[in-house]
Amino acid sequence: MGIILNKAVDDLPLPELLDQLGVDGAEAPNGQHVLSGGPVGRDRGFVLHSEDFDSEGATLAVSEGVCMTATRDVLHAITSDNPPECFVLALGYSGWSAGQLEQELADNVWLVGDADAGLVFDHSYSTKWSRALARIGVSPDRLQVSGGRA
Repeated sequence: MGIILNKAVDDLPLPELLDQLGVDGAEAPNGQHVLSGGPVGRDRGFVLHSEDFDSEGATLAVSEGVCMTATRDVLHAITSDNPPECFVLALGYSGWSAGQLEQELADNVWLVGDADAGLVFDHSYSTKWSRALARIGVSPDRLQVSGGRA
């Protein structure tokens, strides 16, 4: 599974979503956006957060500095006096069938780079994709979406 991290849901502020879920959104950080994590399971939420929050048995370490929790307790933590230092909430995810992603990686379909917590939690969504590419030395204007013939 994968979660898209650069597409904010413009008409759904975080406090409003939390209120809809029965969590007092008044204490949610101002200006925090809900992200569109992908086309699958759009009714499911995933919170990527810093390592300073852990829900025993529910928090998964994703990479250094990044964990994921998909239970209500992380929502309550977000609005508490001691929230995770960094977090993003995404609705939905992207998914692949068994072996599909592995085959795409073997076919060199994906550009792969090291995880970067700073990039994951950054709120500059419109430039996140180009900055991720720059980290691996790729310029977006050099990408080709269709193959050629030699």
